[in-house]
Amino acid sequence: QVQLVESGGGLVQAGGSLRLSCAASGDTHCISAMGWYRQAPEKERELVTGITKGGSTNYADSVKGRFTISRDSAKNMLYLQMNSLKPEDTAVYYCNADYSDDSCRMTPDWVYYGMDYWGKGTLVTVSS
Repeated sequence: QVQLVESGGGLVQAGGSLRLSCAASGDTHCISAMGWYRQAPEKERELVTGITKGGSTNYADSVKGRFTISRDSAKNMLYLQMNSLKPEDTAVYYCNADYSDDSCRMTPDWVYYGMDYWGKGTLVTVSS
């Protein structure tokens, strides 16, 4: 199993920056990809950015050029650098982990293979 804890949210003015962090613990060797999602009030949760174990990344069109996902695998940390923030970026941001690494199909961790894990979220509020 994996536990995810986000931090770094807060209140920032439009045009400002924040860096979110996600600390992963547990059997992190089974994680094949991680990402950041966000959910604003009365809206569906949406993918912001993701990164695979191999290092491939993707970004929602709304954040391209402003947000950057990165990781420190040695520390089991995932980051989201958010620059040029806009009021429409206001949302609860969630860390996500895909528990589907191929090596785990042959270990006791197979019970959890293919599952998604989520943190509790951290609130980002961008004022105009």
